[in-house]
Amino acid sequence: MATPDIPGSHPAEPHAVGLSQKLNWLRAGVLGANDGIVSTAAVAVGVASAAATVAPVLLAGAAALVGGAISMALGEYVSVASQRDSERALIAKEHGELGADPDGELAELTGLYQARGLTPETAQQVALELTRHDALRAHLSAELNIDPDDVVNPWHAALASAVAFTIGALLPMATILLLPVETRVPGTFVAVLLALALTGWLAAWIGGASRVRAVARTVIGGALALGATFLVGTLFGTTVA
Repeated sequence: MATPDIPGSHPAEPHAVGLSQKLNWLRAGVLGANDGIVSTAAVAVGVASAAATVAPVLLAGAAALVGGAISMALGEYVSVASQRDSERALIAKEHGELGADPDGELAELTGLYQARGLTPETAQQVALELTRHDALRAHLSAELNIDPDDVVNPWHAALASAVAFTIGALLPMATILLLPVETRVPGTFVAVLLALALTGWLAAWIGGASRVRAVARTVIGGALALGATFLVGTLFGTTVA
């Protein structure tokens, strides 16, 4: 559905239809990439700190990549599908209420606008005009903050999460497998933290949030995860000199 121009709106403000879908993709993509980078790197670093050969690292990393991508996609699908089903149920309920008691629903809509600060006369006029234009959309927006054209898609979230996880996981895998044995663990630490800083910055830039806080969250979390798995590997395995 095309979005009409909104008089007086600012270009940077998210008035366009499809905002929920865009945020859904962004959330799933960022979470998938971060999890792919951190979880795969943590597994690979833990194994690399305990084994001098490449084969165990490759096997563990590949298992973490495949299993993690499937798990992320499944988790996103289940979560977003539940949200979609709830939204559809609320839309159907509101549609039924409008058919059963249109006068009562108009009075309810008027009351909602009065509660937001409009005078009774203005609130009634607004409710009448919106009802004539699209009663269902007016009630969904005022009562439930739902746009019927912007219901989230679980398949989109699942695909975005799986693809992002796989792309994120490939970085630590390539780094730890291609670097020499004596530098693969510190090199992977550096590459992973830089990648996490980039994903945090991009997510904040797209969403208009604080870049510094986003980068700090991702980098500190990733460093803690890598440090913990490296410690486990050195304590229970054979440390590479």
